[in-house]
Formats: sequence, structure tokens, C-alpha cells
Amino acid sequence: RQSGDRISCHAPIGIRASPEHPCGLGQEILPPDCRLKLTWDNRFMAHIGSFTWIELTTTDQNAAKSFYGSLLGWAVNDMPMGPDDFYTIFRLDGKDAAAACTLRPDQRERGVPAHWMIYVAVESADAAADRAAQAGGTVLAPPFDVFDAGRMAVLEDPTGATIAVWQANKSIGIQIAGVDGSLCWADLSTPDPERAKQYYSDLFGWEITTENDPSGYLHIKNGEELIGGIQSLASRNPNAPPHWLAYFLVADCDASAALAKQLGATLYAGPMSIENVGRMAVVADPQGAVFALFQPEPKA
Repeated sequence: RQSGDRISCHAPIGIRASPEHPCGLGQEILPPDCRLKLTWDNRFMAHIGSFTWIELTTTDQNAAKSFYGSLLGWAVNDMPMGPDDFYTIFRLDGKDAAAACTLRPDQRERGVPAHWMIYVAVESADAAADRAAQAGGTVLAPPFDVFDAGRMAVLEDPTGATIAVWQANKSIGIQIAGVDGSLCWADLSTPDPERAKQYYSDLFGWEITTENDPSGYLHIKNGEELIGGIQSLASRNPNAPPHWLAYFLVADCDASAALAKQLGATLYAGPMSIENVGRMAVVADPQGAVFALFQPEPKA
């Protein structure tokens, strides 16, 4: 992705770090040392370092189910979590695509806003947490088991952006990609791209370069696959807190952005074109969680 456009994402990104929540429960049964990713043609291949799960924490879970179901075509599978509590798995074509849960009372008291959390696949959540601390990050939630689904930790990079790591056991996380409504990219917005570049390279082994992009946008490559990027200082909103921004694939960015607005969302940027890449828009859902819509340029 290349862009010289300003992305005006104003909502801060919070964290969900509860040992009780069953993040990313899926149907695939996998060995503890599994290294998985989804390629864009939906085949499973071994790969660590890819974005493996995406989870919404919101103030109104039922409203979120309605909004994202209408906008992205997600079906809903609610999993009871106790009295008046449930965990929502969003599904596409019968496969897990994302999840949602409700902000806990203590999070609300601390002013944590509605937000999307991105997870990265790792071989060992414990080793990843250790690397994060050594590289200058902060371990917000030390590694813990999520039932028998896997093991996770929540990390804050040295510039203040939050991300989670996921060590798969019985749940790989995302089971579908390359179709409308699925996660397709993630951008980091940070006031110190060079510091973030070093940190994430040390943490995940990512190759982070400009890829000859004159805008200064840094491209994140995991192995041979481009998976995301780091915004240039010229293109980021200086008033926005450091955060990761998730992109969801759509067939028509303009139509999806208009629909999002009709459903009560706020448009922070776009729709706008990115030369030779596609069209995108940055959106806050009715509860304030920020994400992006992306329509790729048709292949020649």
C-alpha cells in the first residue's frame, strides 16, 4: 500500500487483556507447535508472524453485531460466557473471520474506548513477551492460556501502540481470507516510525522497508508476503494516539463507506484512491471503534 494522504484516525486504541476471555475460538484442531497462516486463496500454509486474529471490544455488543453484519456480511455465532455475558464469533462462509466482546466494568472506569485488537501468530507467547521487553516494549498482559485454544499476551510497543500475540493450540484464529469482509492489511500509526521499525523487526523478524515508496510509507514483509505497513510522519494525524489500524476487504469502497454512514458510523478519511493500489476509507463504528475499508485495484 502506498499513500501520501493523511489518515485522520482520532479514536485511541485500548486493550483487552482478560485471562478469562476465549479469544479466537475456532473449529480447527491443531498441534501446539502449529505454524499457520491463511493464503489469499484460502489454503493453510505454515507461517509465523502473520496477522492471525482480530477482536472487537465494544460498549454495545448487540449493536456491533448488527452493524458489522449489515456492512461486511458477517454471520454471528454467540458463545455464552456466564450470566448476561457472551463472546461473539463473526463468520464468513461458515469460517471464523473475527470476534467481539464487551468492555469490562474496570475497563470502562479507566476510560478504555471501543477498539479493534490485532493478533500476530507466534511460536511461543512467552518467548515473544520476553523479546518485546528486551526490545523496549511493555508487557501489558503476561502470557496466559485461553482454555485449550492457545496462549496469548498483550504488548505495547515503545511508541505506545498495542498488539497481541497468539500461540495456537486448538484455535488458529482467522480461517478465511481474500474474500469481501475479511481482514486484508494492517497499518501502524506512530510518532516514531524508525523506533517502531526496529522494535517490530526484533520482535517478529519482519522486514520493514520503503519498497521504493516515495511517500515514506514503510512496508511490512513477513517472509515473502507483504502484510501491512507503517505510516509516514507526513501522512499520519499528529493528534492521533499510536495505534494499529485493521483493513477489511470490500468490493466497492464508496458504497461500503456510504452504507457505514447510513448505519451510524463516522467517516474519518475518504473514500480516497491510492495510486496503483486501490480505494480506502477510515471509519469509526457507532460505538467508536476505528477500522478501514479497502477495495483493491483491479488486476490488469
